[in-house]
Amino acid sequence: MTTVRRCAAALAASAVLCVALAPAAVAGGDVPAAPGSSPSADPTPAPAPSPAEPAPVKVPPGLYGEKDPTYDGVWRQSLAMLGQFAAGVRPANQAVSWLKGQQCANGAFPAYRPDPATACDTKTAVDSNATAAAIQALSTLGKQRPAIDKAIVWLRSVQNKDGGWSYAPGTPSDANSTSLVIGALTAAGVRPTSVLSPGGKNAYDALVGLSIPCAAASGADAGAFAYQPDPAGKLSANDDATAAAVLAGVGKRLVSGPVKAGPAPECVPAADLSPERAARNGAAYLASALAATGHLDLPPMPGADDSAPLPDIGNTAEAVLALTATGYGDQANRALEWLKQNSGAWAQENGPAAYAQLILAAHATDTDPRNFGGIDLVERLNATGPAPKAVAVPASPAAAASTSADDGGRAILWLFVMGLVVAGYIAFRISIRGKTPRP
Repeated sequence: MTTVRRCAAALAASAVLCVALAPAAVAGGDVPAAPGSSPSADPTPAPAPSPAEPAPVKVPPGLYGEKDPTYDGVWRQSLAMLGQFAAGVRPANQAVSWLKGQQCANGAFPAYRPDPATACDTKTAVDSNATAAAIQALSTLGKQRPAIDKAIVWLRSVQNKDGGWSYAPGTPSDANSTSLVIGALTAAGVRPTSVLSPGGKNAYDALVGLSIPCAAASGADAGAFAYQPDPAGKLSANDDATAAAVLAGVGKRLVSGPVKAGPAPECVPAADLSPERAARNGAAYLASALAATGHLDLPPMPGADDSAPLPDIGNTAEAVLALTATGYGDQANRALEWLKQNSGAWAQENGPAAYAQLILAAHATDTDPRNFGGIDLVERLNATGPAPKAVAVPASPAAAASTSADDGGRAILWLFVMGLVVAGYIAFRISIRGKTPRP
């Protein structure tokens, strides 16, 4: 669910852009003299021209965030709206209209459509991730059934034969996309098992096929989910895929509340692996991966020193959500506390989707998102886009206890005052009766 993964499909295009924007070298290293001037008039070479500053990105009204939305506009908008819903906030009409305006006539959503007035065509890069996220966001608003139904029709049309989905239609299924679609179908009230591919498979069939067996030969990867098999068919653990698949395997969506914590998850071998068993095996992998440091790590870049890996804050938040929503909240407590202390700068840099990820983790763990390590995540998320229509702040457990105590104190005081009033009234009536002459 990380923003980085949402941009993965555009890496090749962005690399070309980076090369195209690099300043050209001056041939020979000399700056030619201006017409009519003498080269010896000023022996100091003129400074090389600085590259032109890139034009500032114009973010359309209604969209959350200030960065270029080309690769993640619909994704971050959907995540922002889901985060607001989890925090008791209703997005502004302008934000909802922007998201709905991104939908193509066939029901699909692209990563970003700069001119919604121009109809989508074969060159419009629609994808399952943006579409599934938009469905989940729209499902929180009510009265969005037409847009949701059109999006589901499109998702059905691009389902792979194995029952799963890929990021871009026509490519092999991956665990992340399949999990997102499961969450979208669930949010829309559609049973994922009822959506069958031409091969008679459903999303869970594809997801279970990407689960790494709980066998000694699997080593530290046991129970995890792979994003996709490698060219040789081998499955390798992927933290992002595992967190997404754990949530989807038990039929949950991105906005999920806490489930009563049970015993620590175990990786249990099974000849006939059910989706739920695969998900719980994935939870065992996540719990083990978090145990050492309280956070997940980013995979090392090729050629980089992997002796001191960098923390993966986004996937740590996803792991907290997945573990807590599947009944393993005790295994996520340390990671939750680590996030409270270490995620502020990361969220500020990455914007609305990052704030939303933390809010979703807070919601799952029944943690106050308005005081997350001293940061009001809701206020910061709201500040990245149009002002929400209404804010209903859910009380934290501590605030609720305080409110209950205050209410109790006020109730006792009220009873005491009423008692005094009643006693005074009775005394007054007795006094009157004593002064009234008897017949």
